[in-house]
Parts: sequence; structure tokens; C-alpha cells
Amino acid sequence: MTRDKQIVDYAKGLMKLASENGTFSEERASAILQVLEKNPPRNYAGVLKEFLKLVKREVANNTAVVEYAGELSPSAIDGIKSQFTNRYGRDISVTASRNDALIAGLRVQVGCDVYDSSVAGALKELEATLS
Repeated sequence: MTRDKQIVDYAKGLMKLASENGTFSEERASAILQVLEKNPPRNYAGVLKEFLKLVKREVANNTAVVEYAGELSPSAIDGIKSQFTNRYGRDISVTASRNDALIAGLRVQVGCDVYDSSVAGALKELEATLS
């Protein structure tokens, strides 16, 4: 087994330990990092980098990043959270930020999935079809 494969496998094992009932737990991850700091494995830096990459991916897959133009009510944000939680079958947290470059509408990203219902997105699509 190559060293890189061992690092990836070790980091994946740490991710399993950091999960509680299939959901990532910050508390467990923090405890794991404390144990690793006291008893560093071989290739400590490589393991930490790979673990960080997996944690970032997990957090991104469980977070809906909502960009909006204009105003967005708290009830709309709750509705978005509910819709994406139902769609993905897991609890999705929402972070929302205003982006006037969208002109109007919403852009939502969950992990690699992007849902764009903004005017800017529609204009970009139209431009691509005309090119």
C-alpha cells in the first residue's frame, strides 16, 4: 500500500470517528485533533491536510450557501432550509448573503450542486446559447 493511500485511508477513518449517527460532529473532530496532537501518527501533516479536506467537503455538502439580490425574509430562509433538507434527506444548514450582482433572484449552492434562479444566471445562459 502506498504512503498516500495510507494517509487517505487514515483520514477517512478519522472522519468516521468524527461522525455521530452519520452526521459530522465538531466536538468529536476537536477531540480527535487533541488526541492526534498528543500522539502524532506518521506523516502527521499529510494526515491533517487530508482530514481537513474531508471535513471541508462534509461541511460543504451539508450547507446551503444562499446568495440573493434584494431582500430575503427569515421565513424564506427557513423554507429554503426545509426544501433542501427534504431534497437531500439530511439536515442542511443555511448561510445567506446579499449579492446585488445577481440583479434579482437566488443562487443556492450545496456542495457541488448549484441552483441558479437569478437574472444574472439567466443572462449568462442566454449569452452562452448565442455564442
